[in-house]
Amino acid sequence: MTTALRIPPVRAIAAICALGGSALLMTACSNGSTGSSVAEAAEAAPASASPSTPSSPSPSASLSKDQAERRDLLAKARVSWDKAAGTAVKEVSGGKLVSIELKKAKNSSSSPSMSASSPNSASPGSASPTTGSPSPSASAGAARWETKVAAADGTVRKIDVDAATGKVSRSTTESGQDAGDKRKVADRLKKATQTPAQAVKTATGKTRGTVTGVDLGEHDNKLVWSVDVVTPKDWHKTTYDIDAANGNVVREHVDNG
Repeated sequence: MTTALRIPPVRAIAAICALGGSALLMTACSNGSTGSSVAEAAEAAPASASPSTPSSPSPSASLSKDQAERRDLLAKARVSWDKAAGTAVKEVSGGKLVSIELKKAKNSSSSPSMSASSPNSASPGSASPTTGSPSPSASAGAARWETKVAAADGTVRKIDVDAATGKVSRSTTESGQDAGDKRKVADRLKKATQTPAQAVKTATGKTRGTVTGVDLGEHDNKLVWSVDVVTPKDWHKTTYDIDAANGNVVREHVDNG
């Protein structure tokens, strides 16, 4: 006996299709909502991220020209003021220090010392010829201690000491000194019972830092040692005028520039 295939009524088929369509619609809506959420989250992510803070300025950004120069000079100075002064004084028989100051080396008088391999001796296959490097005292921006040392008769010699190597790079007699000038220098040195080292000790006892200059001169008709002290925390320079006879502080001046 053959069983007849029953065909569902048209109304039932329509109902099934309607149900299937609803399911597909719900799935599509669900997927669309999810996709929209993902897209919105992706777009919102950069906005919700913490903003990048601007990089803090480099230490040199807030420094004045003078402050930056002090920092750079002290970074190059490997020889302290007293070592340089001792070297300079030895260049003059019976000499005494009149002044010393840390300064940038003069590039105009420098000449680079060549290495053993000259440009002409470079191998043909090398990319570029080998050239010599300037010596520390000749390199651009090198530091030097510029000193003045007087003989017993007051004759002054200008002696430069390389602040990196401690070697004398120049020694010349100061020009333009007449008999009166020499006598004045000799008299000052005789009256200065306080030594440069004692004046420096007084100055650095008040401000901890690095000495960049010592000079014998006058302030308000008093013979004084002027001592420059640079503080590395802010690169300010404080100048103390120390009475060359009794060691008292006559004046204090801070250069914030």
